Amino acid sequence: MSHDLSVRDYADTCPAKLGRRVLGRLLLATPLFLAAPLFLAAGDARAQIQKPAWMVVQGAEGSFTVDMPGQPVYKQLDTTSPGGTAFVLHSYSLEFRRLSFVAQTALYPADIDVRVPKTNLQAVLDDRARRLEGGRWTRLDWRDVQGAPAAESVGSVAGGSVLRQLVVLRGRRFVSLAYLAPADALRTPEADRFFKSFRLGS
Repeated sequence: MSHDLSVRDYADTCPAKLGRRVLGRLLLATPLFLAAPLFLAAGDARAQIQKPAWMVVQGAEGSFTVDMPGQPVYKQLDTTSPGGTAFVLHSYSLEFRRLSFVAQTALYPADIDVRVPKTNLQAVLDDRARRLEGGRWTRLDWRDVQGAPAAESVGSVAGGSVLRQLVVLRGRRFVSLAYLAPADALRTPEADRFFKSFRLGS
């Protein structure tokens, strides 16, 4: 069964200004999964026997590490803050069987206000929720990751898919993990390892 949705529709925004969607243009500019379908055809025997080749992926500038079940596609996305300062969003994406994984990070420039991290993260959540079924997350948990404010959330996507994500902001360092899968694959060994392996770096 093919699908016309991709993680890029949910994971390509990071708010560069409090309470305001300023990087939404990345939704069109970021081919995280290069228009590949999320779910492989059921009759593709090669997909059914695909084995994970786990590797540790290190984010740009040692910002994080996370386990992925294969070699991700790496992209550097040039963007600017509302004040006109250039910075880069680093993206690491992977399609594995029926599952899609993405990790992203950006170091916000000095003209982005990060004094209230939860407000920044809430802006990310609100922006991405607009593309979920019902326009809202079905589960949202605020917590800390290595002392940094973070939020883990789950939401339904039209067509029977589900999105699980983690967003973290430590100082000016923004990191996001996203996992998109059929609803019956929300809790897979691959998903659990992906999220549990995440560590912030420098």
